[in-house]
Amino acid sequence: MGRKIAVIDYGMGNLRSVAKAVEHVAGDAQVRITDDPRFIAGADRVVFPGQGAARDCMAAIGEHHLNQAVLDAARSRPFLGICMGMQVLMEFSEENDGTPLLGLFPGRVKRFDGTAKGEDGLPLKIPHMGWNQVDQRREHPLWRDIPDHARFYFVHSYRVVPEDPGLVVATTDYGVRFTSAIARDNLFACQFHPEKSAESGLRLLKNFVEWRP
Repeated sequence: MGRKIAVIDYGMGNLRSVAKAVEHVAGDAQVRITDDPRFIAGADRVVFPGQGAARDCMAAIGEHHLNQAVLDAARSRPFLGICMGMQVLMEFSEENDGTPLLGLFPGRVKRFDGTAKGEDGLPLKIPHMGWNQVDQRREHPLWRDIPDHARFYFVHSYRVVPEDPGLVVATTDYGVRFTSAIARDNLFACQFHPEKSAESGLRLLKNFVEWRP
């Protein structure tokens, strides 16, 4: 059997679409949607997708006994967090009057306040949903062959505010400039959905599969 890629299943997220997109670019690698900590521990690389509410997400991770498996993977091998899979890496979310997160990185998750206006002068809708430009802030192997300012697909009402600006590898403007991707060592995480982002999204996933941090 070739390389193993675990797509973490804690009962939330667009798992099938993520797995199919990874399979499309992964060659002969074994791609498995799983909540088995043993398979996750033995995988060569790990994808951590998610969507929905932070409190529900943290509860589901706990119910599946995946807290330590996620943290171990994020510290030890190529790891890709997507959408909520990026947000829960922070310490705390403002959602539901405050939700503790996994705390891998110092920082908070804040809601778009709904006061920002677009070019037409009308309030920007929350959630931020649809295609938007991703501005690369520094070089990274996962940006290979993806042009700066490429457009990716977003669906979210909250944004990550990391304490360490050195984590930030991309930002996006939606009335306020927010962090749309972070990276450190073997970890890359993005607010947008590469599995829904056409050619640029598939290129990012292929770069992840080929990444040797």
